[in-house]
Amino acid sequence: MENFFKLKERGTTVGKEVIAGITTFLAMAYILAVNPGILSASGMDFGSVFTATAVASAIATLVMAFAANLPVALAPGMGLNAFFTYTVVLGMGCSWQFALTAVLLEGILFIILSLVGVREAIIKSIPASLRKAVAVGIGLFITLIGLANAGIVSSETGTIIGFVNLNLQNSAALVAVLGLIITIILYVLKVPGSVLIGIAITTIIGIPFGVTSVPENFKAVSLPAAPYFFEFEWSNVLTMKFFIVFFTFLFTDMFDTIGTLMGVTEQAGLTDKNGDIPNAKGALFADAVGTVVGSIFGTSTVTSFVESSAGVASGGRTGLSSVVTSIFFLLALFLSPLFALVPSAATAPALIFVGFLMIKSVAGIDFSDVTEGIPAFITIMVMPFSYSIAKGISWGIIAYVICKVAGKKAKDIPVVTWILAAIFLFDIIFEAVK
Repeated sequence: MENFFKLKERGTTVGKEVIAGITTFLAMAYILAVNPGILSASGMDFGSVFTATAVASAIATLVMAFAANLPVALAPGMGLNAFFTYTVVLGMGCSWQFALTAVLLEGILFIILSLVGVREAIIKSIPASLRKAVAVGIGLFITLIGLANAGIVSSETGTIIGFVNLNLQNSAALVAVLGLIITIILYVLKVPGSVLIGIAITTIIGIPFGVTSVPENFKAVSLPAAPYFFEFEWSNVLTMKFFIVFFTFLFTDMFDTIGTLMGVTEQAGLTDKNGDIPNAKGALFADAVGTVVGSIFGTSTVTSFVESSAGVASGGRTGLSSVVTSIFFLLALFLSPLFALVPSAATAPALIFVGFLMIKSVAGIDFSDVTEGIPAFITIMVMPFSYSIAKGISWGIIAYVICKVAGKKAKDIPVVTWILAAIFLFDIIFEAVK
């Protein structure tokens, strides 16, 4: 175990990795309820999608552990599942089988691109300042997710966004703030597993507030529902509609994954002196395999989860933590009622606190050079405000090219970066005229 995962080399222990793996799972366990909820609106069975979500997440995360040795967990991506249901099925009138077919072919193409190094080359083409900006942007993005999940922020406060009153009418928000205070105190006191302990204590605190719901005749163990299997629709794969759906899944997944990997590895201190991700090819391969497996069993695109940063905050540095997370996804198949007890208000403090840990990368950005600082700012700003990692990367790269050209430093722009900027600009124009 030591030789394979390189625990000593990365300054970690088995105990830290176990705690990190559990923390990551608890931080992203909401996907086991949210993903089936979203996809069931497309006509799919909730129980079958729950099983597919757990199985696909477990397999993809296990591949990440052994192919890349990184503390990154994977699951069906938020945003992509909403696109699956509300745009492709309900908006465009397609069947969910049609959407699954697009996800399958996207995953197969991703496997090919990962094996030949195309996706890895794209990562290396992103300038160092933007890589650090991606980590900061994800930190703010995941903080916003935590605040929103707990109901701490709302658009119903009379402004575009604002904090709600912390009273019993907003009990989830109140419990989450108490949980954040507990997590901060534990972390400052250097208590091992402070984030995980914070989640557990917050879950217990939520019981008298009615935030943590314990049902009558509670049974922790239940048998999983049968997933779908090879439910695809091939009759429309040569249509323009399929082409649009396919490439939307493709590009959104690609840059969400790239952004997450850069952010999490930067936070964990795993990048090399050039800022490159170790075993990037294996990490991207895991993402692609997860997408293919997920489509076969009946769920939307699988991608690397930013909530992995919660595990990194608990000390996760190797693929061993991913193994633990994978095991818990498999356990969730039989213990879904138990894991369902943990409310969003209990995981929200972990996500909010991770924002602090990730924003520290801003110190490595040279804002005195405006051709580096402005694109970094655009990247950081767009991610939380657009609610999209992919958009943050695309707008940041476009801004990078514009600033370098305006600053007469066009020679600093790699060829691949030029190509990416052109693709992103075309995508923005296409969306505008669509």
